[in-house]
Amino acid sequence: MASERTYFFYKDVLPFAAMVTMECTNVGLNTLYKAATLRGMSYHVFVVYSYAVAAFLLLPAPFFSGRSSVLPPVNFSIVSKIGLLGIIGCTSQIMGYTGIIYSSPTLASAISNLVPAFTFILAVIFRMETLSFSKKSTRAKFMGTIVSVAGAFVVTLYKGPKIIDLSSSHLSSSSPKLSLGSPQPNWAIGGLFLSTEYILVPLWYIVQTQIMKEYPSELTVVFFYNLIVSILAAIVGAFSEPDSSVWKIKPDIALVSILCSGVLGSCLNNSVHTWALRLKGPLFVAMFKPLSIAIAVAMGVMFLGDDLYLGSVIGATIISIGFYTVMWGKGKESTIKDKVINLESSSTPTSPLLQNYKDEDMESR
Repeated sequence: MASERTYFFYKDVLPFAAMVTMECTNVGLNTLYKAATLRGMSYHVFVVYSYAVAAFLLLPAPFFSGRSSVLPPVNFSIVSKIGLLGIIGCTSQIMGYTGIIYSSPTLASAISNLVPAFTFILAVIFRMETLSFSKKSTRAKFMGTIVSVAGAFVVTLYKGPKIIDLSSSHLSSSSPKLSLGSPQPNWAIGGLFLSTEYILVPLWYIVQTQIMKEYPSELTVVFFYNLIVSILAAIVGAFSEPDSSVWKIKPDIALVSILCSGVLGSCLNNSVHTWALRLKGPLFVAMFKPLSIAIAVAMGVMFLGDDLYLGSVIGATIISIGFYTVMWGKGKESTIKDKVINLESSSTPTSPLLQNYKDEDMESR
């Protein structure tokens, strides 16, 4: 009984709690990043230094994994896939930041909500997710993905009337508002760059999951990934930011942002994502993208004194419904697989018990 509880905690409770924690952390890191870039820090510099910090922290990982007798030897196939992962990660970040420059963060948030849909499609293409609408689990995952994406669009695009007013009217009237948008936005070009980014993100999930199947050492893979992204970003940054003074970081919000992003983002966040991808698959990880918008709204109201609008409440509710629908489908699918594996391990291939269970499972769908 105790082993079953431990297994349930490791397979279901811990990944869920870890992903929610990481999304909350990402909200704080994004706030620090915005504050640093508003002070003049280049995003090329930010990417290079933050990933370099993460690679330095994970430097011992390859030496420890090299001593393991469980892991396979590092071969050309593994190295090439990690290299491809680094290229995808670096390209997606450059595309995303460029897209925001041409358009706005609002459009970026709206298009990012398509990550679960893109991930689901790619996971089906690469046969990581089964698509059989005769199964309740498949219908739940499909409908939950659509509902979550719809809810995220509601939060992003619909404001609605104000429910809770926490802002000070005299401060808002006397203080100039800071715009994060481009003064002359080119939405077509920006949307193209952002769409490319959020097609690459699900592809990153897919490639990372494949690497974990071949070489299940999260910290080692994340170390090489961070190192490759830092090197590639430095090469791009050398052409984009030729002024050497831009690369000098002062001990202010820019340094804090780089260190926090390197430790909590590129190091911890990527490691947790890689672990969750190996344990639960790409769709599970992608489903937290719309949920992160609801988390950002909640944290903004609780800690930053942001106003709460009706659109945020409605959208967050829709996201939650879709999210838990997908989780229910994934949980049902995982339970069925575990029961079949346990029955197969304790029964012969011709066992009537196993055959009866499979028949009952088909009837329940």
